[in-house]
Amino acid sequence: QVQLVESGGGLVQAGGSLRLSCAASGRISSINAMGWYRQFPEKERELVATITTGGFTNYADSVKGRFTITRDNGWNTLYLQMNSLKPEDTAVYYCKAIVITLTPLGQNDYWGQGTQVTVSS
Repeated sequence: QVQLVESGGGLVQAGGSLRLSCAASGRISSINAMGWYRQFPEKERELVATITTGGFTNYADSVKGRFTITRDNGWNTLYLQMNSLKPEDTAVYYCKAIVITLTPLGQNDYWGQGTQVTVSS
């Protein structure tokens, strides 16, 4: 079994910064791509940023230049540094990891429980 636990959400004023973390644990052999997604009320979950094992990154246009995704492969941890936050960034943020396990053998997507980010104007 694999668990992803996010932390670092909270309330911040517009223009401020937050750093989200996502720690993966359990029967992990290796982790392929990881990413952050967010969900607005009554909307579909949308991609924020992704990062491959080799460090190749991809960002949604709405966060380019403000958010930075990084990962620590040794600790199976994912980060999202969010700067210049705007009220429209208010959402529940989820991390996702594509995990390879040996017992049982396979590759599956795993999601964290989500962390609320609220940006006040």
